[in-house]
Amino acid sequence: MCRIAAYLGAPVSLGAFLLDPPHSLQVQGWAPRELRYARLNADGYGFAWYDAGRQPAVYVNPAPIWNDPNLPHLARTLVSNLWLASVRSATEGNPVNHANTQPFVDSEFLFDHNGLIDHFHDRVRPRLVADLDPRYLPAIRGNTESEYLFAALRQLLADDPDLSMEAALKELMNRIEHWAQGCRSLLTIVVSDGERLYAVRHALADDPPTLYYTVDDEAFPDAQLIASERLTESGFWQAVPEHHILILDPEEPPELLSL
Repeated sequence: MCRIAAYLGAPVSLGAFLLDPPHSLQVQGWAPRELRYARLNADGYGFAWYDAGRQPAVYVNPAPIWNDPNLPHLARTLVSNLWLASVRSATEGNPVNHANTQPFVDSEFLFDHNGLIDHFHDRVRPRLVADLDPRYLPAIRGNTESEYLFAALRQLLADDPDLSMEAALKELMNRIEHWAQGCRSLLTIVVSDGERLYAVRHALADDPPTLYYTVDDEAFPDAQLIASERLTESGFWQAVPEHHILILDPEEPPELLSL
């Protein structure tokens, strides 16, 4: 389980997004309010953004977010109009290391998953891999269900260039239900294509993890944000409804689509 946050708007420093809010992702590392199944998110953290050439970039560290001496310097100097970050609470069977620390990126997308799939390694992964094009396997460096889900999403998008991200995410949820075959699956996902943020709040055989969004927070003018827990005390944060996809676009109002 993890805590996720994402930002889309006018360029801001990493620190303004990741560290400065009163209930920042850093605070959620050691004092989460709505985390289930764990008390801390001390098993690593990471953040991703798009560089000046619009290529995905990522920094991950398997140490707790409050224990990284590099972070104050990165937070002060890195600036972007789009951020995706998370702090991690590792689940059993998924070691704490760089390879298992999110976000994940490829040449186009940023991806982060807060959740788990019970019996993933012994029951679910074989069914997922059977449906996965072998060319995606070499890029999987860790063993989390999250990284395999990212590979499955990339395959859906590559197999049908006309498929929208929201349609691909909906199809991914359908496939997970087939692969899981009744196993509990917590499926809060945030992904970006560099232009928009997409979020899924979904679960099978349980309640989905919390997820909120805002487009009116005074602490972030002209910006749209997503977070597992509200970053500020502003009353403009809204819960993403269960079993929905949220789309944030800088030129459009938020859009919610039922799964």
